[in-house]
Amino acid sequence: MESTLAAMSLFSVEYVYAPETDEARAQHRGAHRELLGAQTDPETVKLVASGPYTDGSGALLIFAASGEDAVNDVIKRDPFVSEGFVANAKVTEWDPVTGELSGYAS
Repeated sequence: MESTLAAMSLFSVEYVYAPETDEARAQHRGAHRELLGAQTDPETVKLVASGPYTDGSGALLIFAASGEDAVNDVIKRDPFVSEGFVANAKVTEWDPVTGELSGYAS
C-alpha cells in the first residue's frame, strides 16, 4: 500500500434518501458523480468506493481522508445533499482490520 495510507483514515458515509426524490436525483446524478469522482487528493480526501443500495433507500460511500472535516466538506457540496435529496447523512470513521482495505487500519 502507498505510504500516504498510514496518515489517512477510512470513513463510511451512509445516505438515507428523502422520500419521493428518485426523479430529482436522476436529474442531478451527473453532477453528484462528477463531484465524487473528483475526490482523488491522496493528502486530503479520496473516494474509495460508492454506490446505491439495491432497495433504493440510500447509498454507501467510503472515503480515505485526513479527517472527518474533509469528508464533511465533500458531503455538503454534493448536489444530492445541497438539493435536499438526502434526509440523513451519517459519517463514521471505520477501521478495517482485515480484507483489501486493511492497509488503512490504525
